[in-house]
Amino acid sequence: MSKAQHDILFLKYLRCRCGDHKSCSPNFRRQARIIKIGKAEVITLSPYKLNPISLTIKIFQSSPFYSSVCSTYLLTLKHTNSSLVTQNHTVSKQFVSIRYLKQETCITCLFGFYFYFIYYLYMFFLFFGLGMGLVNKFMLLLFLLLCCSMSTKGALYKNPKIPIRVRVSDLLKRMTIAEKIGQMSQIERLNATDDVIKNYYIGSVLSGGGSPPLPNDTATDWVERIDAMQKAALSTRLGIPIIYGIDAVHGHNNVLNATIFPHNVGLGASRDPDLVKRIGQATALEARATGIPYVFAPCVAVCRDPRWGRCYESYSEDTDVVRQMTELIPGLQGDVPPDSPKGVPYVAGGKNVAACAKHYVGDDGAHNGIDENNTATSFHGLLSIHMAPYYTAIKKGVSTVMVSYSSWNGDKMHANHFLVTDFLKNKLRFRGFVISDWQGIDRITSPPYNNYTYSVLASVTAGIDMIMIPYNYTDFINDLTYLVKYNFIPMTRIDDAVSRILRVKFLMGLFDKPFADRSLINQLGNQKHREIAREAVRKSLVLLKNGKSPNETVLPLPKKSKKILVAGTHADNLGYQCGGWTIARQGLSGNNFTAGTSILQAIKNTVHPTTEVVFSERPTSSDLSDGKYDYAVVVVGELPYAETAGDNMNLMIPVPGARTIRRVCRVVKCVVVLISGRPLVVQPYIEMMDAFVAAWLPGSEGQGVADVLFGDYGFTGKLPRTWFKSVDQLPMNVGDKDYDPLFPFGYGLTTGTEPIKSI
Repeated sequence: MSKAQHDILFLKYLRCRCGDHKSCSPNFRRQARIIKIGKAEVITLSPYKLNPISLTIKIFQSSPFYSSVCSTYLLTLKHTNSSLVTQNHTVSKQFVSIRYLKQETCITCLFGFYFYFIYYLYMFFLFFGLGMGLVNKFMLLLFLLLCCSMSTKGALYKNPKIPIRVRVSDLLKRMTIAEKIGQMSQIERLNATDDVIKNYYIGSVLSGGGSPPLPNDTATDWVERIDAMQKAALSTRLGIPIIYGIDAVHGHNNVLNATIFPHNVGLGASRDPDLVKRIGQATALEARATGIPYVFAPCVAVCRDPRWGRCYESYSEDTDVVRQMTELIPGLQGDVPPDSPKGVPYVAGGKNVAACAKHYVGDDGAHNGIDENNTATSFHGLLSIHMAPYYTAIKKGVSTVMVSYSSWNGDKMHANHFLVTDFLKNKLRFRGFVISDWQGIDRITSPPYNNYTYSVLASVTAGIDMIMIPYNYTDFINDLTYLVKYNFIPMTRIDDAVSRILRVKFLMGLFDKPFADRSLINQLGNQKHREIAREAVRKSLVLLKNGKSPNETVLPLPKKSKKILVAGTHADNLGYQCGGWTIARQGLSGNNFTAGTSILQAIKNTVHPTTEVVFSERPTSSDLSDGKYDYAVVVVGELPYAETAGDNMNLMIPVPGARTIRRVCRVVKCVVVLISGRPLVVQPYIEMMDAFVAAWLPGSEGQGVADVLFGDYGFTGKLPRTWFKSVDQLPMNVGDKDYDPLFPFGYGLTTGTEPIKSI
């Protein structure tokens, strides 16, 4: 078939979504079928906004009894005026540009050829009277060998030049139900053996909090193990790569010696979206350094009650602040191109990762701040407070959305078809995939896992695409297979889920570059990232009191003094200042589990060499009376926690923090630095403090605290949350009718950058 024959093509029909062929706006995606002189099949008509319209067509070349060669051409319509898009219009060559792309072996055509070849060979044997038993065995063996010889080498989905929509469609058509359900399964690293990945066609693997490949893992250890998993996935029939995910909620926090940034509540205090974006870029590089292309971040919750154990994962009680901080998404993924369709995920390249907005939706408004509880609010309240950050996240091209354990007005989010499918997917036009939380579908029933088949049915029909089933993956796969086989779940729902997962994998480039880029290994914990973290610490600190009167300011502290005291359980404990989700899910204590600088060490690094620094975690009265200190820095706060373990109904400063404040501040001029994921009860002690700093959970770079205490930089942070007087006032948020805080939302004193030279 010569290329000259392509000069005239006919539009059989060209249909817009609205059904009006003549007046429909060209901004809509159009569907078309091209009928060629000869045999032609349209593979795709790409969405477009401006000229030209591009189609990829496949021409089947014929031979006497089979077709085995397909030629792919790119057809470009150079004009899109209204006359061209009318029904049955002839397009002459003056409107058409045709460019030859490639020639490939078509699997369908090959199968037809093999079928006829075997048929004629079979008839030949019969004609010459060979024994039926021998003939049948020989033909069966030949048929199996020929079937095995047919590969996917020339498959469209393997061609990176083909539009992603076409690649997804082509691959989906080739997949069995087992392969599709495998793509919907995300299992824990501990279970992801080569055999499991290959036999169940697993689509995704994750590391839960505190689940490294080895106890003292390095970036190379991570890369080696994840690449081995990827090799197992690529060895399957279709070679679909896994997508490996991890909780990287304040840096790449599961990995030894990674940069640990302040938790989100501190970043909300900075009010600096550009800083948050740079943190996202650094986190993406450190994740890629370990071979991980997918992170479960950011948390875009709008925490309305500090008693909630996940409140530090929220940037603020204020929706607008949270929406600004979604700049982490383009930091992780890259900036969405201006012409990118709304709702379509975007990942810029091999130095970026897929992001995940979580936890959809209302986890942040649960009754009394109890984790995984019920959020009782109207639909308007849900949209205006809790849903708003998801609008912004989708606009910025977020790849995935994680569903919350919580309920909305009594309905479990993991089974909520209205909010997951009708609203998120259809109303907001989110085109990435929706993922469950860790064993999230188990908790649809009470007690969890009580009726697992129902949980599978409810979650998948609600619209969840990928199920995080760390351990009981065989139960999930068996139950979902049963539900599809007997039509409880339609194949269209499975195809929608798998299409979304494949779309994200193609957009990320996983099919084209599935293995880790080992040139990035040195990005883990590098100095540039630590400087960004140090800047984030400085900007997150909120100065709530500075002197017992306006004329008696204490901060900045002098670097040159005779003798100073550093006291408190959190002064020399890297684990405490990093908080939960650091190496282990519930966090750790001590200075030996990862790299960083404690606040005590930072103070020693900053003061004049002649200044004597005395450290006492729990100073006694006699220590203080004999000390003759110029001033004291008291660093106390919460112990690390995560999720439900952090729910707290009294919000008192943990023992011995309050006692240390009383003991030190009664006899020495003191600056109290509070390490916490939320406001705590401080009203009984505030009068005895000379200065009070909310440092939140600053992460690994404690030097940033000393930078501001000693005046190298000024205090600029503003409260991201209302600081209450008593827990009896909770929940209390800015804008409430009875708003009577100790420190209001947005409060924060500032200082200059010049420290006092000496005492």
